[in-house]
Amino acid sequence: MPSTETPATGGLPQTPFHDLDHYLAIPRISGLAMSPDGRRLVTSVATLNDKGTDYRTALWEIDPSGTRPARRLTRSAKGEAGAAFAADGTLYFTSERPDPENPDADAVKALWALPADGGEARLALSRAGGLSGVLAARDADAVFVTAPVLAGSTDEADDEDRRKARKDKKVAAILHTGYPVRYWDADLGPGQPRIFAVEPGTEPENGTPGTVDAATPATLRNLTPEAGSGLREAEMSVSPDGKTVYSSFTRPLANADSRIVLVAVDVATGSTRVLLDEPGMSYFPGPVSPDGRTLAVISETDTTPEQAPQVRLHLLDLTGPDGKLSPLAGGWDRWPRPAAWLPDGSALLVTADEDGATPVFRVDVAGSGTGSAAASPRRLTDDAAAYTDVVVSPDGRHAYALRSSYEFPAEAVRIDLASGDVTRLPAPAGRPAHPGRLERVETTASDGRRVPAYLALPDDASAESPAPLLLWIHGGPLGSWNAWTWRWNPWLLVARGYAVLLPDPALSTGYGQDHIQSGWGEWGKAPFTDLMAITDAVVDRPDIDQTRTAAMGGSFGGYMANWVAGQTDRFKAIVTHASLWALDQFGPTTDAAQYWLKEMTGEMAAANSPHLNVENIRTPMLVIHGDKDYRVPIGEGLRLWYELLAKSQLAADGDGRTDHRFLYFPDENHWILQPQHAKVWYGVVEHFLARHLLEEDIPVPAELGV
Repeated sequence: MPSTETPATGGLPQTPFHDLDHYLAIPRISGLAMSPDGRRLVTSVATLNDKGTDYRTALWEIDPSGTRPARRLTRSAKGEAGAAFAADGTLYFTSERPDPENPDADAVKALWALPADGGEARLALSRAGGLSGVLAARDADAVFVTAPVLAGSTDEADDEDRRKARKDKKVAAILHTGYPVRYWDADLGPGQPRIFAVEPGTEPENGTPGTVDAATPATLRNLTPEAGSGLREAEMSVSPDGKTVYSSFTRPLANADSRIVLVAVDVATGSTRVLLDEPGMSYFPGPVSPDGRTLAVISETDTTPEQAPQVRLHLLDLTGPDGKLSPLAGGWDRWPRPAAWLPDGSALLVTADEDGATPVFRVDVAGSGTGSAAASPRRLTDDAAAYTDVVVSPDGRHAYALRSSYEFPAEAVRIDLASGDVTRLPAPAGRPAHPGRLERVETTASDGRRVPAYLALPDDASAESPAPLLLWIHGGPLGSWNAWTWRWNPWLLVARGYAVLLPDPALSTGYGQDHIQSGWGEWGKAPFTDLMAITDAVVDRPDIDQTRTAAMGGSFGGYMANWVAGQTDRFKAIVTHASLWALDQFGPTTDAAQYWLKEMTGEMAAANSPHLNVENIRTPMLVIHGDKDYRVPIGEGLRLWYELLAKSQLAADGDGRTDHRFLYFPDENHWILQPQHAKVWYGVVEHFLARHLLEEDIPVPAELGV
């Protein structure tokens, strides 16, 4: 999108969304951690570097009382992430910043510690393979990290030697014995994740004194040496006393299948015990109760071609050898995510998608069986916003969270747990002013279901000046348009005069299991007809120009954009990003074939595969794909591009010319993450839409060199 200034719509002042350089420079907040005494909140803030080519993340402290301004805690060229408070108030984080005591060492993601009383951060420990996640016990001096280990390494020294040999000899080959071998944008292996306890190091035997402020480096103790690849992308919780780590664990099965079981890792002995393991079910740990006696657990059923997954909340009794698993809010027709316990253990705070929002709910624990009145969730936040990273103050009076919506990006807030009142806390950056207005709209599907949506409109859209419409289809498909997104932000197009429609058709979360099930195994039916129904309802508005409409989507939304192209010519242009095209090809080649191939039979996949309708396509399409996309492999984009040019009704002519376009990113994945590539993405999209909807010739970004 060109960065030259354009007149603001409706005579309003310019906003960051009228200039993509300004948009990319908006600070981005993520994550929230609270100190054990409740006096400190820490978040991560990503800002654009001086060259505009990458984001740097720093840790900032936010005052829970809301009286002091936010202050920056860390600063480095490499940035910081993964903040976690230890019981003594020490703030741990990971960073690739150089060690000031050894500046020539190779940069790896290491563990750093910032003392509770302030001062400079110090390197707590570093290892050749780097570190990832950090966990800390609430009530004990116990800190844990996850880190990759080469299979077969006998200890940390051996692991370092073997890594060095691979690097020196430029060996990148990986020998696999199981499935999967890739995940999103990462090649799995040769390292396998392990859980380590961070323990105090020992003083040198020779007693050589160090500097006055020298600290003995910490050491690592491998708690899961025999875990294989089972801890890949594991979710973990630690008991308040630091004696047990609870983790999801991938158990391999026959025929390249797997399921997720729940395990407990004893910190003292390193022994691992399976707590929950049931065919057709996966289990994930939530937070541990303050008394350490109960674990919140999420269960998810395996999908079948006939049945969508079902997600349920449970409590697991940890006091006996054969803990009882009891449903919590068993009759609740939503997909809950446990967030935090109240300090007295009387209730659990959870979030769940709910009608275009993700509120915070309170679920009382006493009498938690199915249908129990005590277990009925009570909604605490009543705004149309999405809440994440929920933590609770030690006195149980307040919760703190990050909140976002289509009106504003993530910001830290305080929630009064008695009244539900939400207070915005002083932030590292203010809310960016966006152009236009946001409305909630809906229609009714043929089977009587609601089809809700958000509609973002330019301020000057009216019967006298109707706006062209962009139908944006969300990915997942098990998801919802309910939170701010940097990658698919409607206000950038609203600033250019478009109205943007964000629907939640069949398969979307937040409307009950029946809404999900209505589109299961038949993506080309209810999801498609729902999208067309809500589009019909919106184009009937006088402030929408029904003669100038386009459709867009990414991932599943890209699949649906492809399906739309083969079913109707009502749209003047279609943009399809990271999209599924030939389902028989996609199924075995995606990074998670074991999941996908349970979802549809071969016959169902054929009935819902867009590539079989290519000869019906007469709408110009912009295909966008990244070569490092392992979730929707590049083969989908390549085949789509070839078949559009060879078989569609807008196939290449005798001189090879076509109205279709292919925007290819050799070094991006399922998402376009590099800032300048995001600028190119939006620039090409605007060029393509303006050409076909507005009959205007807006130049493509100069960086493309065309």
